[in-house]
Amino acid sequence: MRKINHKAYSPLLLVIIFWVMGTQLASAGTSNKIESLRSWAAPDHTRLVFGLTSAVEHKLFTLTNPSRLVLDIDNVTFKATLPKFSAADKVVSLIRQAPRGKKSLRVVVDLKDDVSAKSFLLKPNANYGHRLVLDLYPNKKRGKAKTVPVKKAAQQASKKKWVVAVDAGHGGEDPGAKGHRGTREKDVVLAIAKKLAVKINQQPNMKAYLVRSGDYYIGLRKRMEKARQAQADLFISIHADAFKNQQAKGSSVYVLSNRGASSEAARWLANSENAADLVGGVSLDDKEGMLASVLLDMSQNATEEDSAKIASEVLKNLKSLGSIHKKQVQRAGFMVLKSPDIPSILIETAFISNKREEAKLRNPSHQSKVASSILKGVKAYFSQQYLPGAATRQTAQSNYKIKRGDTLSAIAQTHRVSLLALKKINALTNNRIRVGQVIRIPS
Repeated sequence: MRKINHKAYSPLLLVIIFWVMGTQLASAGTSNKIESLRSWAAPDHTRLVFGLTSAVEHKLFTLTNPSRLVLDIDNVTFKATLPKFSAADKVVSLIRQAPRGKKSLRVVVDLKDDVSAKSFLLKPNANYGHRLVLDLYPNKKRGKAKTVPVKKAAQQASKKKWVVAVDAGHGGEDPGAKGHRGTREKDVVLAIAKKLAVKINQQPNMKAYLVRSGDYYIGLRKRMEKARQAQADLFISIHADAFKNQQAKGSSVYVLSNRGASSEAARWLANSENAADLVGGVSLDDKEGMLASVLLDMSQNATEEDSAKIASEVLKNLKSLGSIHKKQVQRAGFMVLKSPDIPSILIETAFISNKREEAKLRNPSHQSKVASSILKGVKAYFSQQYLPGAATRQTAQSNYKIKRGDTLSAIAQTHRVSLLALKKINALTNNRIRVGQVIRIPS
């Protein structure tokens, strides 16, 4: 270290120099800080988010009798407020924290039951700084036989109805875009999604499935998976656009781009878990490469055509609300649109960055109008596939016996009927078919 010549400096200047040096040394020894701790309760898990001043090293482990989760974080101090949890919370009862050694911190999460925990770090974005995320999933218990009859009854009740998955974008730690008045995209799109679900359930031949029913985040691929698990016939993702130009306005409707479809096809063919799933009515895991590729391609083509038709009908009805940002259906590689056998569309309802449209998005009456316009488009599409009032006239002109390698989408294409009409007339709730099965072909 360079020696300081005391004679060259005045006493006051020396005081300032030593004060600055001391501050720097203290600053160098100061640990990272936890500035916030937020919690989000989803139906299947609880998410804890630690807001940090910089990235950290951490360890995570569980203890039993009683059930606890222990999080050790290196070189950090706790400067946040501990959240409180209600008796209704399914996972967490209490969070405690205390220093561990001179520089580390231990956080203990008292649990109501055993959990499977996952942790990961997130880099800063437009809304938040560094974050450490903990996802806590309750371990599934056995012996819940009482819920099975209810579930079966619900499935039977929906067999003769179109299942529409309604997905409100963003949620929880991800607020989406923000308007000038602080309006958050995640809030307004959830309000629209709930109104749309109510209107769908009022239709005699439709049933809504809300992918996100509260203020929590669901991964993009998980949203697609949840729709498939619900045996959805249609997937609608609802968003609110934003742009640096405050004059940008109007609605847009998107379907999957060809590039997005190609990348998803490659993923399905490469992933053994995907291949074991049913796509277009068949499993791909026992098919040789070329055949699996052809079957998946046929399923995607049929889905793409249906997606474009539905998107066109919805866009046509959104025009009645006012401005349209894009007059034609747009194509993009959005993850939530990549299901190979569920027609999927994404709707940008308006520009939340536009002051006038932000005000409309906040208005419950306008939210209801948006939901009604979307529903009109969906009804228009379904009416082209099947007329509920003409069921007796929609009898099959011919029967078809399923052969090895057949898929519903391929059969629909061959006989020039829609996949949805084919499923409807045969009371099929999904795309599963078996060799030797006889199905009816609508006229």
